[in-house]
Amino acid sequence: MIILIWAMDTNFLIGKDNKLPWRYKEDLKYFKATVENKTVLMGDMTYLSLKGYYKDKPLPYGKIYVASKNNDFKDSNVTIIDNLEYFLKNTKEDIYVIGGRTIYQVALPYADRLYITHILKRHEGNIYFPKFDLNQYKVIQKRYSAELIFSIYEKKD
Repeated sequence: MIILIWAMDTNFLIGKDNKLPWRYKEDLKYFKATVENKTVLMGDMTYLSLKGYYKDKPLPYGKIYVASKNNDFKDSNVTIIDNLEYFLKNTKEDIYVIGGRTIYQVALPYADRLYITHILKRHEGNIYFPKFDLNQYKVIQKRYSAELIFSIYEKKD
């Protein structure tokens, strides 16, 4: 199963200079609880950004796949994916896709489930989630909390 997880504001904003443009503790806890010890997929820039937050601590995931076309990118803690579409078409694992924008864009057609934190406020940034048709999915869970809506969607048959 391919699962995408992200937070976005009302304008589809997801980032500012490869960082989150907001800080909602409840969303960070939700994200961590959802993907902790799970198999994750991310781009190399997202990986490097997360390494900056965690410094010398290991990332809190199980298996880590990093999609990269950069031949200089090397890290013994991850499995590097150089053909993302092939990987998504053929994997049998449950994979949580955690960013960034390009990885989401390639993975979206393969997504079985979406975990979206809708932020009911506009923020400033320069990285937006690709536009997509949410009507292809049905809501299976929704929880409201102050400026956030935690939603889980499943692809319709």
